[in-house]
Amino acid sequence: MRRIFVLSGLALLMAFSLFGSGDLQAQEAAVSAQQGPVPPQIDPRIYDIISAASPERVEADVRALAGFGTRNTFSDTLSATRGIGAARRWIKQEFDEISADCGGCLEVFFHESVVPASRRVPNETGIVNVVAIQRGTVYPNRYVLMAGDIDSRASGGNDAETDAPGANDNATGMAGAMEAARLLTKYSFPTSIIYVGLSGEEQGLLGGRALAETALEEGWEITAVLNNDMIGNTVGDDGIKDNTTFRVFSQPVPATDELADHQRRRTRGGEVDGPSRQIARYVDRIADLYFPNLDAKMIYRLDRFGRGGHHRPFNDAGFPGVRIMETHESYIRQHQDIRVEDGIEYGDVVEWVDFDYTAKMTALNAAVLASMAWGPPAPTNVRIGGSNRPSAVLSWDLADHPNLAGYKVYWRDTTAPQWEHYRWAGMVDTHTMENVIIDNYLFGVAAVSKDGNESVVVFPGN
Repeated sequence: MRRIFVLSGLALLMAFSLFGSGDLQAQEAAVSAQQGPVPPQIDPRIYDIISAASPERVEADVRALAGFGTRNTFSDTLSATRGIGAARRWIKQEFDEISADCGGCLEVFFHESVVPASRRVPNETGIVNVVAIQRGTVYPNRYVLMAGDIDSRASGGNDAETDAPGANDNATGMAGAMEAARLLTKYSFPTSIIYVGLSGEEQGLLGGRALAETALEEGWEITAVLNNDMIGNTVGDDGIKDNTTFRVFSQPVPATDELADHQRRRTRGGEVDGPSRQIARYVDRIADLYFPNLDAKMIYRLDRFGRGGHHRPFNDAGFPGVRIMETHESYIRQHQDIRVEDGIEYGDVVEWVDFDYTAKMTALNAAVLASMAWGPPAPTNVRIGGSNRPSAVLSWDLADHPNLAGYKVYWRDTTAPQWEHYRWAGMVDTHTMENVIIDNYLFGVAAVSKDGNESVVVFPGN
């Protein structure tokens, strides 16, 4: 194992004592050596990825998916042109072609499970996801994941015959995952990236639940799930047309936390600082850094009121993840039979999809995936102290990463939704925030690579 030699806070004080109190230049040199060069804020490769996202390719994929007539979970699995079977085989074929273009860089396979009959599943049914893994060069078992849904529905959730093109819900998310694969397979990453089409979403998040169970059984280290569910509508039923914002839904703390975790937060904070919430903040930060005309609206809720999405089963299994979607929904264009009623056009058809917006949202996802996959692992064992002192002291365990530049300490007001301030700490395992009182702020630590890509911020104790 490669060893990293750093000066901890105590070692740095000892070094200063060796220099003598009058040798200020030597002391400053020691600090500079400890901190190392400050990495850049921007990775130019991210701009190249963003600019390569194609509205034309996204449109072609959405039209192809809508062209299968219906992708209802219980629809035809044998036809070559209609139903969910034809749709998932076409998706796999597209991932296979993307893999061929990059010299076989994707592991593409069907992930199959069987669900028994239940209230929402009238008969025992096979659920088939389509998975494509771009294996990391350093951390092959560490994953960031982008998901879209394969299935669609009409007014009746189990209606397998009525046309349900599902153009926005959720051909846009599925097309986004495919386009993200085209963009990112031109690069290699230390961390693995999964692009996946999940099935059975409309019957209870069945495909996500099955894949999350496999991830647990096989010990996958999933560090982020980006569930994209409806990223193509810019005209809402509220009368607003908006192609410059999107929503990120995230749970505040892990669903798997125990009573002791909640009791600890009563005195130390962290009620809105779980890993999924930090992913939401990461998405917001990437949008601010690289997209001048796209702003994240962070929603402090697992999902829309009383509704669910395919990030939830991963959250339930203990994996961090968020839902990314348009800001303004059109309810007459989702979960509806295609019809005209009282002069209102119902149905989720291709004509209502804004492909430029879908491509922009796809580029956002690709930028987040790339930054996460190029970035170092998040710091572990992050701790904080400073009670009854005028300064907060943070410490963490150093990572062994070939491109690690050091660490940033973030802080914000206790009522602020996003990290407001940061300080470059360098290649150290402890940092003192002089005259920044622990009582008045919330703190976190992120690892930073030499090319400027960061890990997710880690809240102390999480």
